[in-house]
Amino acid sequence: MIDHAHDLGAVREATERLLDAVGKLDNAAVAEPSRLPGWSRGHVLAHLSRNADALGNVLRGVPMYASSETRDADIAAGAPRPAAEQLTDLRETADAFLAVAAEPADWSRTVTLRNGVTDSAARVPFRRWVEVDLHHVDLGIGYELEDLPPEFVEREIAFLADRFLGNENVPATGLTDLDGRTWSTGGGPPSDLVTVQGPAVELLGWLCGRRDGSALTAAGGPLPALPPL
Repeated sequence: MIDHAHDLGAVREATERLLDAVGKLDNAAVAEPSRLPGWSRGHVLAHLSRNADALGNVLRGVPMYASSETRDADIAAGAPRPAAEQLTDLRETADAFLAVAAEPADWSRTVTLRNGVTDSAARVPFRRWVEVDLHHVDLGIGYELEDLPPEFVEREIAFLADRFLGNENVPATGLTDLDGRTWSTGGGPPSDLVTVQGPAVELLGWLCGRRDGSALTAAGGPLPALPPL
């Protein structure tokens, strides 16, 4: 059972961490490259602001983005803004998303996200939490995967493992962290099962494309190549 109210609290905490960190950046730092190929920190911040708008749209029952082209253009247009403007936009859009989420609603309803993907409304706050915390890491300003809340790490591993479940381009894969927690992913034949083991944060980093998996061990075959998210 997804506790959307709990997740909204986590979004608030993650947002405050992010705002505090971004508030320390100057214009030059915002213009520097992020860890995402081809994106400056300004691109990441603009994306986070527009994502807050977009997920608010989802909760309202309107299209997440007008189009993929509009989404990309808005990020590109917002990327060069000075640090103060980025921070204001980030704060105001985060507050607006939380305000929409505070309105009385049927959280069991199905909502439509980007590219026709559907999900429960109750999962939208967790999706926002993922955006805020992972992109905080992508900024490359001192917040690392190791700093993520343990609950977030475990739940995002489960979410990403489920995302690749049934994908025939990924071998059947069993994941185990150092605490003995297990997940399954992939869609290849069970007879070709690959088992991957390592620290939970390294499993997450590999699954979400932030680390190359070199800190993990694989048995039954090489470490699977994962499709882009």
